[in-house]
Amino acid sequence: MTLEKHYINRIGWLRAAVLGANDGILSTTSLAIGVAAASDTRNSVILAALAGLVAGAMSMAAGEYISVSSQSDIETADLKREKKELDTMPDIELKELTGLYEQRGLSEDLSLKVAQELTAHNALEAHARDELGINEITTARPMQAALASAASFVSGGILPLIVSLVAPLKQMVISQYAVAIVALALLGAVSARTGGAPPGRAVVRICFWGTVAMGITAFAGYLFGVKTS
Repeated sequence: MTLEKHYINRIGWLRAAVLGANDGILSTTSLAIGVAAASDTRNSVILAALAGLVAGAMSMAAGEYISVSSQSDIETADLKREKKELDTMPDIELKELTGLYEQRGLSEDLSLKVAQELTAHNALEAHARDELGINEITTARPMQAALASAASFVSGGILPLIVSLVAPLKQMVISQYAVAIVALALLGAVSARTGGAPPGRAVVRICFWGTVAMGITAFAGYLFGVKTS
């Protein structure tokens, strides 16, 4: 017997990892391209890439921590409220759980039996999962999310920093773009494969919008450039 393979359990960490790496590549590269287009010194490009890498990683970590902490606070408050209701009005909560199973297609008798057995096993867990939609996959973990976002941003943002160190200065803009677009394409393909989706559309989408972002930044650099040569 072959079990079906599903990917929904990967959605949380996959989204955070892809978002972080994509932002790391795109924002740091765009910053480096903008400065490279406006300046004729390597140090300026390196400093821009390094500043973008550090600031972006810290911003991603802080933003993710605050966002997921808010989710965690809401989950905790809902669970506390649910526990109080289970303690003070268990009969009403049992009827509520029974009604949920009826809405999902079970008969009235079977719904009641399932609700009674799950309540006897772990009433709060049953209500958290089936009424509130909280389970071990979706539970908010702020620090884990913050560290993962920062790490994924750095994994993408390190590429334009390396390019700023080794690429010929005269070809800095095109080198940054070439490395970034290849990295974005690979990221799109890998994330699509990991999620069980066709990679073609993901690659086209990420490369198109990446090109738009980097092109606009390069134009701004040329427009307000301070090159002396």
